[in-house]
Amino acid sequence: MLFSCSNNTQEVRDFLASKNLPIGVAKDAFHVYKDSGRITSKLITPLLRDFSNRKQHPYNEFPKGIKIINFEGKDSVTITGNYALSYSKTSISEITGNVVVLNHKEQSKLETEHLLWDQNTKYFFSEAAFTLTTLKDTIYGVGFESKEDLSMHLAKKTTGKLETTE
Repeated sequence: MLFSCSNNTQEVRDFLASKNLPIGVAKDAFHVYKDSGRITSKLITPLLRDFSNRKQHPYNEFPKGIKIINFEGKDSVTITGNYALSYSKTSISEITGNVVVLNHKEQSKLETEHLLWDQNTKYFFSEAAFTLTTLKDTIYGVGFESKEDLSMHLAKKTTGKLETTE
């Protein structure tokens, strides 16, 4: 006995989308991003689910955590979190659970439970409680915005000892 079936790829994608299933799954993923032959960032995750088959809001899900290392010249910034979603069309990523952003050159560290990251403008923002540690200060607050390298930050509802030049 012989059995055969055939599907076109669009039918398979529509079926996976209607059942809310990913189009692909990667375990222990290590992805290197390059621009003009130069490494710009690395992404490390134990599990990646690819939902790029969604017509309106394609995204990638990182249910077991994520680690991203961005390289800007000699400076590097590391971003880690317990869970993340990255939306393809808007280039916005949402990272939650023990989020830590480290600027290795400036020795600054941001800790929060929820962070939104606009990859186009290279900008972080959050309305959650945070702790920002720099060489001079430790700032606590609720609500935070900054450049991707933690410079030029705007801290809201702050407490702690702050050293200013004014």
